[in-house]
Parts: sequence; structure tokens; C-alpha cells
Amino acid sequence: MSLFCALAAFGQGADGYSKMAKQLVDLINAGDYAGIQKKFNKQMEAALPLDKSSVFFKGLKGQMGKIEKVGEPRSVGEWKVYLVTFEKGTLDMQIALDNSGLIAGLLFKPPTATKAEPEKHQTELSLPFKGRWLVFWGGDTREVNAHHEVPNQRFALDLLGVGEDGKTQRGDGTRNEDYYAFGREVFAPADGKVVEVIEGVRDNMPGSMNPYSAVGNCVIIQHREKEVSVLAHFKQGSIVVKAGDLVKRGQLLGLCGNSGNSSEPHIHYHLQNSAVLQDGVGIKCVFRKAVVTQDGKTETRRNFSPVKGEIISPE
Repeated sequence: MSLFCALAAFGQGADGYSKMAKQLVDLINAGDYAGIQKKFNKQMEAALPLDKSSVFFKGLKGQMGKIEKVGEPRSVGEWKVYLVTFEKGTLDMQIALDNSGLIAGLLFKPPTATKAEPEKHQTELSLPFKGRWLVFWGGDTREVNAHHEVPNQRFALDLLGVGEDGKTQRGDGTRNEDYYAFGREVFAPADGKVVEVIEGVRDNMPGSMNPYSAVGNCVIIQHREKEVSVLAHFKQGSIVVKAGDLVKRGQLLGLCGNSGNSSEPHIHYHLQNSAVLQDGVGIKCVFRKAVVTQDGKTETRRNFSPVKGEIISPE
């Protein structure tokens, strides 16, 4: 099931896509086909006039029923894909927007089969930092981990530096330097070969994000054939390794920054089964040892996988 035309230039961020997806779902459920047509750009309107698009959406609703739920978006090239739950089943809704925020392409198709998750990793991992860090996103479900719907980032961690006062920032938070994470050292979590380095991406001002270079300054390390670490959002100009380097556990990689799709200084870390970032499937990462503080209690844990809300350190 598809509504598609030649795509115009793209320029919409994630918020624009999510807003359009919600509006589109409301219009489909209401049977407002003229309203849907108003969301098309000129090329879509020309290729699919109201009489043709109305037939399509009537058929979609007749076959699948009303839309009950829309999942979190994932990126496929320049498209955003939403898993849509209808009364009678599920479909992937794939949307492309042009620079003006209008629909340039729309596709409904059976959901992409979920790739099998790799088994437990063999590489022994250490936490890639010193000091105390708050697990802002981390865990096995969407409720505690915003990365959960993205295949290669399914078990990813977003980590915020914590100061002696137990907070993640000082001052008013308008400068990167206000955040304890900014400028902290980031280390290799295990021995391996650096297979890719991205650098030269500017650090964002807090509250601003750069979806056009989502990982920002980034280091990718291959530990085994199908065990690859991805560390993202380094400070511009701070990375001290290059592609092809062999690194040891605990070796300095660079400094924590606020580059890429990042609203405040933090480390993004995940483990996946491919050295090609976009082709990987996430692996649940288990660290050999961590000191964990939660609900006022501190304890040392071994073979530990962090979860949202915990404060962790390697000491």
C-alpha cells in the first residue's frame, strides 16, 4: 500500500515528522480525506488527486480498521517509519516531508521483520569513564530507554556526569561548561580496533540539537567480528584516536561533549553486531563491575547492566 512521488529536498526535524504523523492518523481515523490531501505537497497532489487518494484511504480503513496506536519513529534514509497498530493488525507507516513540512512521500507496508537479537557478548566490558554518572536512558523497555525502538540502539545508554552535589549541572545550564559531563575523559571499554572516527562536528548550545549529524563526534571500536562499541557526542577537537588504531581497555579516546543529536553534554554508548553503524543490531551490554547508587543505597555489582535512574561509577 503506497502513496509516493518524487521526493523534494528534506529539511524537517524529528518534531516535524512526529507532529505530521499524529495529524495524519487523526485525519485517517476521521475519514477526512480532503484534510489529508491538504498535507500533500504539489507533486503529491498532482500524482494522487483527491479521487485516487480517497479510494486508497477508504480501502486502508476498510481492510485494517481504525488506528489505535503509533510507535516511536525510526529512520530509514531520509524517511521516518512508524509502527502503526490498527484494529485488525499492524503496518509500517513511512513518511517523507519536504522543506516546507508537507508530505512528499507516504507508504504503508507490512512491518519489517525484527532482526534476531544477538546472544550475550563475549567481550568483557568496563565502564568507559571515571567518576559518577547518571543513567538517563538505559534498560530493556521503551519506558526506561528512548532508544528501544531503534534496532542498533535497542540497549543503548545515555549517561550524564554527576558532581559531588549529586546534580548533573551547576549554574543556570545555559553553557556546556555548566554540566559536569562536559570535558570529562572517555575511555575504551575493551581492547579492539578503531574502525571509524567522526570528528569536526560543533558542540551544540544546551537545548539545541543537531539531527543532521546525529552521532556528532563519534568513535566506533570493533572488539570481535560481531561485537562493536559505539561511543558518541564527543567534544569537538578532543578525539585522540583515528581509524585503524589498536586500542587497549581504559585507553583515552577523547572528551565528553555535546555534539550531534544531543541537547546537553552526555555520553551515548551502545554495543552492536556490525561495524557498519546503520546495519547493526543492538546487544545488551553487561559491564564486569560497577559501583551503583540508587534510592540512597550504594553497592558494588558485577556482571551489571545499567538501568535508568541509577548513578554508576567504576570505582
